[in-house]
Amino acid sequence: MERVMRLAFEKPVVIFSKSSCCMCHTIKTLLCGFGVNPTVHELDEIPQRQEIEQALSTMGFNPSVPAVFIGGEPVGGANEVMSLHLSRSLIPMLKRAGALWV
Repeated sequence: MERVMRLAFEKPVVIFSKSSCCMCHTIKTLLCGFGVNPTVHELDEIPQRQEIEQALSTMGFNPSVPAVFIGGEPVGGANEVMSLHLSRSLIPMLKRAGALWV
């Protein structure tokens, strides 16, 4: 879990993803559409995949991807990000984290 948190604090927006996951693609597209440049860790392309997936699962991410962190804080998966967007809370959160300047 320490590794996940260290990676989550590297940039304002961090996404743990799998390249074959359609919901991961949706969340990345949504955030990029706002002008956010998230750091994306594609778990199917890194050697520590199982360790990171297990840590995400322990943190309550179920399924383990997409796992979105904003400002180093775990936000949740696709449902949580979409709920924040629909309630107009996502953009202010991204601004507070320094991911958006508009």
